[in-house]
Amino acid sequence: MGGVDVQNGETSCSFLLQQLQQIWDEVGETDEDRDKMLLQIDQECLDVYNRKVDQAVKSRAHLLQALADAKVEFSRLLSALGEKTYDGIPEKNSGSIKEQLAAIAPALEKLWKQKDERVKEFLDVQSQIEKIGSEIAGTSEQVESPKVDESDLSLKKLDEFHAQLQDLQKEKSERLHQVLNFVSTIHDLCAVLGIDFFSTVTEVHPSLNDSTGVQSKSISNDTLSSLARTVLALEEDKKQRLQKLQELATQLIDLWNLMDTTEEEQSLFDHVTCNISASVDEVSIPGALALDLIEQAEVEVERLDQQKASRMKEIAFKKQAVLEEIFACAHIDIDSEAAQNKIMALIDSGNTEPAELLADMDNQIVKAKEEADSRKEILDKVEKWMASCEEESWLEDYNRDQNRYNASRGAHLNLKRAEKARILVGKIPALVDSLIAKTRAWEQDRDTTFTYDGVPLLAMLDEYMMLRQDREEEKRRLRDQKKFHEQIKEQETPFGSTPSTARPLGTKKVVGPGANGPGNRRLSLNSHQNGSRSTTKDGKRDHSRTVAPVNYVAISKDDADSHISGTEHIPSTP
Repeated sequence: MGGVDVQNGETSCSFLLQQLQQIWDEVGETDEDRDKMLLQIDQECLDVYNRKVDQAVKSRAHLLQALADAKVEFSRLLSALGEKTYDGIPEKNSGSIKEQLAAIAPALEKLWKQKDERVKEFLDVQSQIEKIGSEIAGTSEQVESPKVDESDLSLKKLDEFHAQLQDLQKEKSERLHQVLNFVSTIHDLCAVLGIDFFSTVTEVHPSLNDSTGVQSKSISNDTLSSLARTVLALEEDKKQRLQKLQELATQLIDLWNLMDTTEEEQSLFDHVTCNISASVDEVSIPGALALDLIEQAEVEVERLDQQKASRMKEIAFKKQAVLEEIFACAHIDIDSEAAQNKIMALIDSGNTEPAELLADMDNQIVKAKEEADSRKEILDKVEKWMASCEEESWLEDYNRDQNRYNASRGAHLNLKRAEKARILVGKIPALVDSLIAKTRAWEQDRDTTFTYDGVPLLAMLDEYMMLRQDREEEKRRLRDQKKFHEQIKEQETPFGSTPSTARPLGTKKVVGPGANGPGNRRLSLNSHQNGSRSTTKDGKRDHSRTVAPVNYVAISKDDADSHISGTEHIPSTP
């Protein structure tokens, strides 16, 4: 080689062969040895070429395999990604193997990148699906990373997972809404019942505490079932407590009414009685059904029960006083002492419930008011009749006054009153007839006697009419007597005789129901027998007063003998 410029392989081999010949010549190699060496050189060259050819074949096969693998991978990626075609795919068998590999490599890179992104999407959506599924199932174990099926990474498959995730998210939202509603209901029920809310709700599941986020709360079937059972238990407890409280409120009101408790004392338990007619859903005030409130009401009921017996007599006597007042105003005669003794005996015996006794007395009061109302029209006419009789009595006193026409103070007022009194007196017969008719109708309707302070009213009216008739007859007798005296006077005057001085003639003063003198022939018997009396201002009976009209009186024998004067004016009844 020394200094020889080797331009190509052939020149180099010739030069080397020439140099080898020179060496052989110098050495003196035989032709036979030289041929052996040349054959050996040819064989070695052949081996080198064979090795190079083998290497070239292997390299070509490798490249072809790589190209085939690339095409298979390309097709697999397209299939996995759900792509049917891909832009930029090189033409088949165009260019050398390396050119074809170089052409398909960028497309593979893009598909690999797209695959990685798609796997991440699948991994994300499948992770969410498994997480929500685990929350619904209520499993507390750590959720493992899901395995993505890389053979199907199509958008269609991804959409299916997204649809499944959306359904699960909707279900989770609905379950979370149910959980929050249950928790809110439990909170309200615990507030009304006075129960600790946090201990109640965390007993169902620790995540239901307010300190945890909304998305972290348990939504499992077990949690929902446990919440539903808790709500039912609290609602049942609320129902029972409300029923108990309403029973206590009813007892309180009954005891208050029984014992005439003041409104101020009752107002202390307004928080109890305000729910006496409320439904379960209407009770929402915090603490309205707390156990301490119910216990407080129970203690108050027990306290009032103990006081009830001691106050029963006082209350019963108050009601008896009301009853007597009604009877007194209606002029119905009752035995008050006997009624009070009966009340005392009933209470002391303990055989009658106080509430029943008072209810019976209330019924008596109602019936007494009804009785009084039925008597009102007749009693009004009786009062009018008595007032008319009093005016009649005054009118007779006025007519006997010899100085009634003198110009004295108040004479004109008395004159006007006399005119009105004559009108009233003229209406008395019609008033009495109407009163008799209404009284008889009342008695016939009720099949009982109408009494006025214990005296039968019809007997009073009949007695009055009889005495009024007696009085009219007495007036006629006096008028006849006066005429007789006047005739005697006229006969004696011509002979110079002086008329005898007779006692002044005066009409009987007709005294009404207020006077019960010995001359009262009929009503005096009724008064002594029935103990008739009227009512004073304080509602008690006045045993000194009788029941006949003021001018209701019989005429005694002495009065008849005194009415012989012919000079006195005889007033006439209108």
